[in-house]
Amino acid sequence: MAETKSDIHLYTAQTPNGIKVSMLLEELGLPYKVTAIELGKNQQKEPWFLEINPNGRIPALTDVLPDGSPIRLFESGSIMQYLVDRYDTEHKVSYPRGTREYYEVNNWLFWQMGGLGPMQGQANHFARYAPEKIQYGIDRYRNETRRLYGVMDKQLSKSTSGYLVGDKCTIADIACWGWVAAGPWAGVAVDEFPHLSAWLDKVLSRPGCEKGRHVPSPHKALEQRHKTEEELDAAAAATRAWVQQGMQEDAKRK
Repeated sequence: MAETKSDIHLYTAQTPNGIKVSMLLEELGLPYKVTAIELGKNQQKEPWFLEINPNGRIPALTDVLPDGSPIRLFESGSIMQYLVDRYDTEHKVSYPRGTREYYEVNNWLFWQMGGLGPMQGQANHFARYAPEKIQYGIDRYRNETRRLYGVMDKQLSKSTSGYLVGDKCTIADIACWGWVAAGPWAGVAVDEFPHLSAWLDKVLSRPGCEKGRHVPSPHKALEQRHKTEEELDAAAAATRAWVQQGMQEDAKRK
């Protein structure tokens, strides 16, 4: 079968949001270029990158439309919807528009974008990056992340395929995977949720997802599952100052 032509250029880093897009691209078998964004050097705030994503966050993606005009995409969920709408003509990881499953996938994609990602991101911040330990913040966001894991676990317990929607892996699963894989970093043990734990391994067994999670650098989140809180805190110490500096610089920007 001839390779699908694309002009896709992915700008990304090794984060739960970043690997969503590379995992999807690999699942679809699409050719693409990659530029690794060095978050610690604030490349995502440089003028050239802000032309692609004015919000200064990864991932971002550029492509060329059929009429020859360029297009920029930002926000991982938007990028994923674009890629399946345009390139997943065989519905490998999506369902036909207008079907019940199509809307169910959207439910879980938006659930991840509006719930799981932001809540777990805040759990990460208060547990690992805040200049002082504020127990209320840690408990608030860890508990909410744990609740959301429970929602996923319950959904998966009713699934005959082991995936979130229907009979196959979709962008809903891919969008959630990197966050759940990083659960220990937020202080939430995935092993508490048997169906979610099985799903984590099931998605990992897919060659496209396995390859894509290592873009643009090796994915190491799963190594955190057996580390102690003290070991995780020590690992966070190296980037804590950078996170605080970035927050101060963001506050000054207009």
